[in-house]
Amino acid sequence: MATVAIAGLLALAACGGPGGRPSAGERAAPQEVPRATTGQDQKNQESRENQESREDRQDQEKDTTRAQISTFALDVDTASYAYTRRTLQEGRWPEPGGIRPEEFVNSFKQDYAEPRDDGFTVHTDGALLDEPGRAVLRVGLQTRRSSAEARRPANLTFVVDVSGSMAETGRLDLVKQALHTLLDQLAPGDQVSIVAFSEEARVLAAMTPLTARDDLHRAVDELSTEGGTNLESGLVLGYREAAAAHRPAATNRVILLSDGLANQGSTAWQAILDRVKEHAGRQITLLTVGVGREYGDELMEQLADNGDGAAVYVSTQEEADKIFATQLPASIELRARDAKAQVVFNPSVVESYQLLGYENRALDTEEFRDDSRDGGEIGPGHAVTALYSVRLKAGAEGQLATATVRWQDPDTRVPSEASGAVSVGDLSEALWRGAPLRLQVDVVAAAFALYMRDREAFGLDLPALGEHARRLSGAAEDPMVSELADLIGKAGAVTS
Repeated sequence: MATVAIAGLLALAACGGPGGRPSAGERAAPQEVPRATTGQDQKNQESRENQESREDRQDQEKDTTRAQISTFALDVDTASYAYTRRTLQEGRWPEPGGIRPEEFVNSFKQDYAEPRDDGFTVHTDGALLDEPGRAVLRVGLQTRRSSAEARRPANLTFVVDVSGSMAETGRLDLVKQALHTLLDQLAPGDQVSIVAFSEEARVLAAMTPLTARDDLHRAVDELSTEGGTNLESGLVLGYREAAAAHRPAATNRVILLSDGLANQGSTAWQAILDRVKEHAGRQITLLTVGVGREYGDELMEQLADNGDGAAVYVSTQEEADKIFATQLPASIELRARDAKAQVVFNPSVVESYQLLGYENRALDTEEFRDDSRDGGEIGPGHAVTALYSVRLKAGAEGQLATATVRWQDPDTRVPSEASGAVSVGDLSEALWRGAPLRLQVDVVAAAFALYMRDREAFGLDLPALGEHARRLSGAAEDPMVSELADLIGKAGAVTS
């Protein structure tokens, strides 16, 4: 039954997320645990909503006679998974609109081969499902890793939220400790500026070389909470500082640390980015770091996606240390700008397909080679994974699809492409029996995300999905997979 349920999940995929149909979880009060429904009226209402959800998902499945090509901007955000983890660990059900399946999948490590140069390798594989004619296709893209010592120098402008809401434990205190940790990891050739904002923004440290590390530590110690949250003023001043100190030979980045609960000035991501676009045009990228039990996920994610950057979320000192002491120093620089992927399906083999996630990153076919169209910014050692649910035609054989990634050189803006193809014969004969371990983990992560987003729309057997995760955690010897199994169990406890 579990395989059938997951096959159905992959075939249908969720319709939630920003702009999607609200699910039952979204209608509940934010702090309420979803309850079992009671009463005939509620049952009738749920039946109507489930039927509407099924119709929506069927509309999203692409018939290859009308839509042969799937195009999207790359995305390495992981905030959705990290915030969902926190809410479940606290015994709360996450807001369905904040669930992004691609961010669940991209939170897990992969074993894709690295390229020899600064481009991408393209990995394609997949597996057949027990339901006849159904398969899952995986497209994996990988950049080359880099050591912190080998990277170019960096100009980092930290924009720190010091509004009253950041006084809660696990917000500003966590941010300050993370900044102290990072300052001790950066190289002498790096430079840092610090901007604080509440109702207004102010510069605590102009761009300062790391040779004056003690001055920067003192600026971090000055951070204290007060007043409202004018995130717009903080980002505008931060970008202004970053542009004034811009170094062509360095990596120039603004790092926003906030709970995202803006309540003064412009609070819409488009209006905020319009204010900084002149400075951002100088090849200044953005990283948003979210904190807090209550978190403005949509604002922080949209700022990152549309501001040439990425979004992460941290809730513990361990997570902060992992990002600021290990990942960030080695991945500050870029391997690719405006990276996009395009998958072309063979209509003689594939009847229909569905990309799981990336709803916020979808592009029109012609935008793939339009280098003025924004894509994703990808750093060293990053893996990007996309999963497709595929319905094969009867007796299908031969090439199934071709995947191509296009990106621009971070400095010259010269575009490049790399491609890979997959045939029906390349698919593993059974997803749970013999498919690559990491592919199985990816499917569990994506299926769990889709279940969390609209659990009433699919007859997913959650305990069986947890069973797969536990089996895989033993084989993978990966703490992240063990954690995934634990989270699936916590989700079951919340719904029981």
